[in-house]
Amino acid sequence: MDYVLIILLEMLRAVSWLVLLASGLAIIFGMMRVINFAHGEFLMLGGYITIMTHNNGVPLWISMLILAPLTVGIFGILVERLVIRHLYGRIIDSLLATWGLSLLMIGGVTLVFGNTVQGVSTPFGAVSIGEYSIPLYNFVIIGFAAAIMLATWAVLKFTKVGLVARATMQNPDMAETLGVRTTWVYMATFGIGSAVTGLAGGLLAPLTGVVPSMGVNFVGQSFITVITGGASMIAGTLSASTLLGTVSQGVTFASGPVYGDAALLLTALVLLRVLPQGITGRIFKKSL
Repeated sequence: MDYVLIILLEMLRAVSWLVLLASGLAIIFGMMRVINFAHGEFLMLGGYITIMTHNNGVPLWISMLILAPLTVGIFGILVERLVIRHLYGRIIDSLLATWGLSLLMIGGVTLVFGNTVQGVSTPFGAVSIGEYSIPLYNFVIIGFAAAIMLATWAVLKFTKVGLVARATMQNPDMAETLGVRTTWVYMATFGIGSAVTGLAGGLLAPLTGVVPSMGVNFVGQSFITVITGGASMIAGTLSASTLLGTVSQGVTFASGPVYGDAALLLTALVLLRVLPQGITGRIFKKSL
């Protein structure tokens, strides 16, 4: 029974991991249809901000929850103003531009910090469940993944800001006619998506450590989750993360992590073959 509970908790942790990785990308891609190929490097930047500031005396939670999202959010606004705003509606061009940005960020961080892994201790230690133990920090990851999804849903569903953002993404010309500064909405959306990505990078840094090339390991899982989920930002991210995370972690327990990653990719390929518009393109069509 204890082993079953451990498996269930690890599956929930894997689902939350994918939610954190994909949530910022889901905001940017789901609302703006911009392919940010530097998404992994935004995660990496959030991780570096967390570890560097903590190692210089800043409390870990301030580094993770304030400095990482704030810094990456401001950086995202600069990227949107200098690069992305010139490429709306040009998907291939935006993909190439953000790919170039990712290479630039990897090179810049390598030049400054070197190509060595840096990290901090995982907070809270472990909790015992029968003969087994799991890190208490796993529950932090689960809690923040749920909080991000809930906060995003609440803002989009119940606030004027969310209404303006959804209206702008659905019909920007009409929104502009009604007096909405759509350029500000695009800038804010990209900035918020970047800030959420920075928060995710900060939260995952104690588990993964940071190295300049770490974004390459995460960008694939992020895009697979978002594309498999489909057009609905919240329902798509949750449904895809739940399915892919459960399958991946289940196979990992049965056969090992390599087979778990392969199972995640295979499941995504089968889903996209059966549901080419993603899960929410067929099942949750009117969901956020």
